[in-house]
Amino acid sequence: MKGFTGKRWQLWRGDNSRTQEQHSRPENDSERSELESGRKWSDLLKSRKMVLAGVAVVVIAGAVYLTGQQYVKANTVSYYRVYVGGKEIGTIASESQLQALIERKEQEYKQKYPDVDMAVHTEGISTKPEQAYKAEVDAESTLSELYGMLTGYAKGVELKVDGKVIAVVKDQQAAREVLERVKSQYAPEPDVAASTLAAKVKRTGGSATAGAKTKASSATLETVEIAEDVAQGEVKSDPNKVMSSEEAVRKILQGDEEAIQYEVKEGDTISSIAARFDVSQKELFANNPGVEERTLQIGTLLNVKAVQPALTVRTVEHVMEEIVTEPQVIVKKNASMRAGETKVISPGSSGLKTMEYRITKENGMVVDEEWLGQEVTKKSSPKIVVRGTKVVLGEGSGQFAWPVSSAKMTSSYGERWGRTHKGIDLVSSKRNILAADDGVVSFVGTKTGYGNCIIIDHKNGYETLYGHLSKISVKKGQVVEKGDKIGVMGSTGRSTGTHLHFEIHKNGSIQNPMKYL
Repeated sequence: MKGFTGKRWQLWRGDNSRTQEQHSRPENDSERSELESGRKWSDLLKSRKMVLAGVAVVVIAGAVYLTGQQYVKANTVSYYRVYVGGKEIGTIASESQLQALIERKEQEYKQKYPDVDMAVHTEGISTKPEQAYKAEVDAESTLSELYGMLTGYAKGVELKVDGKVIAVVKDQQAAREVLERVKSQYAPEPDVAASTLAAKVKRTGGSATAGAKTKASSATLETVEIAEDVAQGEVKSDPNKVMSSEEAVRKILQGDEEAIQYEVKEGDTISSIAARFDVSQKELFANNPGVEERTLQIGTLLNVKAVQPALTVRTVEHVMEEIVTEPQVIVKKNASMRAGETKVISPGSSGLKTMEYRITKENGMVVDEEWLGQEVTKKSSPKIVVRGTKVVLGEGSGQFAWPVSSAKMTSSYGERWGRTHKGIDLVSSKRNILAADDGVVSFVGTKTGYGNCIIIDHKNGYETLYGHLSKISVKKGQVVEKGDKIGVMGSTGRSTGTHLHFEIHKNGSIQNPMKYL
């Protein structure tokens, strides 16, 4: 207790009337400083302990958190939700599972339909990636359900005319092949054209010589095209509706039954029209009330219900035809010979000339014939005949002149390209009709199909007929000479326009006028 005496001791011990703060308060600055210093050091130690304790807590908490995160991450599953048309049908582990399923379905369809290009409808199928802790993915069930929902289709190309589908084929190459094969059905092969022309030359009196045959068989196909605008487009189709090229060609050529209007052309009859469309005459008359065979006019529109090809193939052919020309007849008069008596001094010889045409056909039927001209390839030698001068009035020479000046032929003679024509049609800016040879008018009036008509008997076995006249300038029984005006060109009867229809008959048999003109 050194240093503490008297009052100081009492102060240190304190008494009941002082507070603890008063008991512990130093009495001088030195003591207070020592005391404050001790307190600060104690507080510092306490603070450090608290910090260390906090750090320890943080470290422990962090370790626990990281451990938990790693555990959660290790047990998190990535997967995909599968939707069809916006409706969820299940989950799969990866998109490759979906792709493999589609490929398997496509392979199944390709095995079932090996002749077409098959694919699977995938429109409306979508996936959405997801992640979840210990998620359960039932890919097998999802893929099984989806497999049953997948449907297949054939990739094809459709051919359309005026919005109507006429065939569906495998691809663009098949479409081109079909159109080419349809065109080839109506594009004549050279050998076919040659044989057809050779037969026609035989019917019209053509020469049988090798040179004549060569010229007669000259036919060139200028153009072949499909008249309609055929649209082509890729399409998803029922595989059973995709046709092979052969099936498509057959369907297009067979066509469908439909109602059409047919315009009557020169040479047409009810029977020929019925045969052309493979219908009965009775059906034609039933569909066209008021139409009669004897009053059938060129240009009349007939309602026909027939099977028509789905496409129209238009061909243009350049035809060279060689025909025999009759020799010119030179008549030397002999006053001592009785009328009607003749004597041949020189028989003469026939000549050859090449006729040139441009023929337009639609599906093998002639729709237009253009005469391009003619060229003499072999001149005939004249036949010289001595004839008595005591002739009966109106007896012709047998040498015919053109019945129209500056004439142009618009339609030729004979069984030509599927229709019958008994004479030739001529047009000219000079419309007067002239007698082709001396003769006597044996008929004046109207004949079915010919309209206003004149027939001249040449008193030598020949008769000439002049049809479609607008005006007749002679009377029956009138004697005419070669070159006399007998009428005016017109368009009466079955006529499509103003022209002269001219025929030559020999002993009642129809002749090709071009053999004499």
